[in-house]
Amino acid sequence: MFPPEYRKEIFRYIYNHQNEDGGWGLHIESHSNMFCTTVSYICLRMLGVGPDEEACARGRKWILDRGGVTSIPSWGKTWFSILGLFDWSGCNPMPPEFWILHPALPVHPAKMWCYCRLVYMPMSYLYGKRFVGPITPLILSLREELYLQPYESVKWKQVRHLCAKEDLYYPHSLIQDFLWDSLYLMSEPRLTRWPLIQLIRKKALEVTMKHIHYEDESSRYITIGCVEKVLCMLSCWVEDPDGVAFKRHLARVPHYFWVGEDGMKAQSFGSQLWDATFCFQALYTSELGEEIKPPLAKYFDFIKKCQVVDNPAGDFMGMYRHISKGSWTFSDQDHGWQLSDCTAEALKCALFAQMLPTEYIGEKLDPQMIFEAVNIILSLQGPRGGLAGWEPIRGEMWLEKLNPMEFLENIVIEHDYVECTSSAVHGFVMFMKLYPGHMKKEIETFIARAVKYLEMIQMPDGSWYGNLGVCFIYSTWFALVGLATAGKTYYNNQAMRRGVDFLLRVQSPDGGWGESYLACPNKIFTPLEENRSTYVHTAWAMLGLIHSGQVDRDPTPLHRAAKLLINSQAEDGSYPQQELTGVFKNNCMLHYPIYKNVFPLWALAEYRKNVPLPSKKL
Repeated sequence: MFPPEYRKEIFRYIYNHQNEDGGWGLHIESHSNMFCTTVSYICLRMLGVGPDEEACARGRKWILDRGGVTSIPSWGKTWFSILGLFDWSGCNPMPPEFWILHPALPVHPAKMWCYCRLVYMPMSYLYGKRFVGPITPLILSLREELYLQPYESVKWKQVRHLCAKEDLYYPHSLIQDFLWDSLYLMSEPRLTRWPLIQLIRKKALEVTMKHIHYEDESSRYITIGCVEKVLCMLSCWVEDPDGVAFKRHLARVPHYFWVGEDGMKAQSFGSQLWDATFCFQALYTSELGEEIKPPLAKYFDFIKKCQVVDNPAGDFMGMYRHISKGSWTFSDQDHGWQLSDCTAEALKCALFAQMLPTEYIGEKLDPQMIFEAVNIILSLQGPRGGLAGWEPIRGEMWLEKLNPMEFLENIVIEHDYVECTSSAVHGFVMFMKLYPGHMKKEIETFIARAVKYLEMIQMPDGSWYGNLGVCFIYSTWFALVGLATAGKTYYNNQAMRRGVDFLLRVQSPDGGWGESYLACPNKIFTPLEENRSTYVHTAWAMLGLIHSGQVDRDPTPLHRAAKLLINSQAEDGSYPQQELTGVFKNNCMLHYPIYKNVFPLWALAEYRKNVPLPSKKL
């Protein structure tokens, strides 16, 4: 199935990240949980590791000490039912009939956040089919290894709501459990029998598969992310093992593999565009002359090629999609899923490039495509003035009470984000200087509403909560830049003062800044042990303070931070990897390898440009 080199690197990754207690966590800094421990254990067994070899023995002990896999979260129950390690009757219903509901209903796929919609779309297809893979000797052995009681004696109905405490971040609400029980006891027994299985379920499965094919084709079979990828690929195989759709899926699987210093893993789907925009801006800010011209031109060429040039095909609104022409995605053009902060950051790069000579940067971006990017951003502003990430906010907040996931939060509907909003404000201020006549009134209204949003959602301690990075330092950097570019200053805006005061208050004794990933799930600023700094957090704080005018008030905090970054750089110019700095939906940490180098460079470039050198030794 995998070449020997792949197997070796997969083993290396899994072994490297087994925790001391024998389990595996949701991310590499996480405590062990049932979902990831069991999935890692099964991966090792599928790759030929024996049940009594050390890693498996320790992992199985962790699982059995906590009651076995009956308490695995809902995603685990789904995957184990597919594998034949669980029974579908032990899962809460995911009826494909959801996809044939009338759009006017308050609970409908069109009102869901795109990731949630696209995960549960193939899940509902596989649930409706009650698909189970071949029951091999390995599956029979795993049934014995992972349960405390004989597999045949498990009372599946009674384990539907079980979830290990190590996995339980967002408990199910009573109304949600009532809904699941109603579907389980009343609708499923009828929809799975004649005549409704022919009249309704068959049609629902056909409509669901139509949506799966549409999303696959719209993303050139990358899909929106790694979780959806494997589910959609499996659904295509269940429909037709020899079909073209499944074969096209297979061709895209290698795009998800990433080999790092700790082994091979499957990445979310790639952050190529996101990384390129930050690299471009850091180099542009450095003003290092001739030596940065070639890489700057290459980055911009890649950014141009990543812009989405068309809306999704056909009746995309009928498939619950939003416009995408002129946007940028998180990864590349093929991916096709517009993202507001990526669009705003890429727009900034395009505007910087407009100010450079053609012989320096290459062919400029067509102004019409710049206008299309502006249109996308305008279309995503939400009712509170904040900017949504992927699509307009369509659902009501109460729908989050129906969150079926136990270890992520705020996944049911689209939300607005500080980071996206601030990036857009910065981009629009730049845009108005170069194209003052284009949609002037709409952009000014957007900025005014965005500023009010940033002021409204500021935390009591003066920070902003980070939705996409760790955590309060990250988002406070964005918010301060957004407010500053909108004309707000430390002296005329209370939110600016409180944000600056927060950063100064949490500066570490060594002159830097640091923050634990625990700030994200716990939603309170949490310093690292012993008030340690990280170079990325230090850079983010510096960027926020420089834009807020700290140099005119007291540059000493900036001098101390710059000294830390300068003295910590390796001989080859790089910085060592430290703690994780990315996050997704409050509880899942992400690793961005480029951050450790690009943000210190960017912060030192801004420091060099804007901060006079200290007159005395620090």
